[in-house]
Amino acid sequence: MKRRDMRVRHTCLITAAVLVALAAAGCRSTAGTGMEATPAPAADATAELEALYQARMDSARMLFTEADVHFMTGMIAHHAQALVMARLAPTHGARATVQTLAARIINAQQDEIATMQQWLRDRGQPVPEVHITGTTLMVHGADDHAMHMPGMLTQEQLQELDEARDAAFDRLFLTYMIQHHSGAVTMVDDLFSTDGAAQDEAAFKLASDIHVDQITEIERMERMLGALPDASRDP
Repeated sequence: MKRRDMRVRHTCLITAAVLVALAAAGCRSTAGTGMEATPAPAADATAELEALYQARMDSARMLFTEADVHFMTGMIAHHAQALVMARLAPTHGARATVQTLAARIINAQQDEIATMQQWLRDRGQPVPEVHITGTTLMVHGADDHAMHMPGMLTQEQLQELDEARDAAFDRLFLTYMIQHHSGAVTMVDDLFSTDGAAQDEAAFKLASDIHVDQITEIERMERMLGALPDASRDP
């Protein structure tokens, strides 16, 4: 069964359960009275439906795999390094367009880190915590493998970026961020190609959004990189 069909089936099952609960609530209000059916008190029916919905959502949260957890943990570390890179733009003479791009990356990936941490927390999994000091990144609670996801820069590359200024920074930033984003796309592709992974609705949506956003930004950065002055002609 395809991933999308399974998610639709799961949604239909939840909807059917809610309809059954509604019918049951109405029947209980008239059982054994011999009188015409009358609606159950609204408050009781609402409370019952809320409890059923919450139980179903709690059950849905358990539909995850080790691959989903590995993806979330690794992507937290991956996004965190993008924050390290993007935070250099305002202090390293980046042109306005690069600073705008960097600010967007910070806003989007900070939010996604928080979302992934909450996803792990809701499922009782270890939650990595991000600590950034300059170009030094510490992700407590993530193993060494999570710090070597596809596209991640080496400490030497980060130092090279930190030492660059003005036009040289713009060129290096775009080059390295394209590499970094391409790695994130690979991570999503690997997740979706893993049997049984990304059946969790929240995981599927987050990974899909990351995939689309990163590809879109890669295309934008490639255009920006192509529009920069030829470095060989710089005085």
